[in-house]
Amino acid sequence: MSADRRTLSGIGLLSGIDQAVLAGIEERSVWRRYRSGERVFERGTAGHEVFFVVEGAVDVISPAPSGIEFNFARIGVGEVVGHLAAIDDLPRAASVVAAEDSLLAALPCDRFLKLLRENGEVALRLLKSLSQIVRATNERVVSASCREGMERVYGVLIDLARPDPSTTDLLVIEPFPPLRDIALQAGVTRELVASALNRLYPEGIVRRRGNTLFITDATRLQNAVRGALPGK
Repeated sequence: MSADRRTLSGIGLLSGIDQAVLAGIEERSVWRRYRSGERVFERGTAGHEVFFVVEGAVDVISPAPSGIEFNFARIGVGEVVGHLAAIDDLPRAASVVAAEDSLLAALPCDRFLKLLRENGEVALRLLKSLSQIVRATNERVVSASCREGMERVYGVLIDLARPDPSTTDLLVIEPFPPLRDIALQAGVTRELVASALNRLYPEGIVRRRGNTLFITDATRLQNAVRGALPGK
């Protein structure tokens, strides 16, 4: 890693502010190096500082219900992290860990809030950044909801399937119920049922003939119930 570049001139949030103001922020910041994998701060702890990424990158992570840490975002050079706790004065919403050897500038929260109050352009940029976070989070929630819904649809198909009396290699659903009935059982929309089925046909997992659905690869369909969705 190169020698410390003790300047915040490359931070997008601070772009265009008065040089004297920028110099003051640099002077009040504590400059810290983090090795790859080193924790910057932990979820649930008090937030006393906002971090500017000068070199390297950090990952924003949070534990899933399974206990596995989920990577929400990677914050790179020129970006800021830790500002949510500074704004709402609540504990950290996620943990941050260095994704690679990194140099961060930590600015006390009170100085960060003073900067926002005195620089409308900086505050507006931050609002746009927060808006992007909300939109990205919404997309993740919708994606996760669709994924879970498809898994439930595949579970319903498994429950409805019976061995094909004409061969030991197939399972069959006969008569194949209307999509709205499957949707009711899975707790999803008719459109999501159609989308889930459309993932199965090209993969050869199921095939349709008239009012009968043949399951030609029960193992893959069972795997789909456990999250290994086809057609990805």
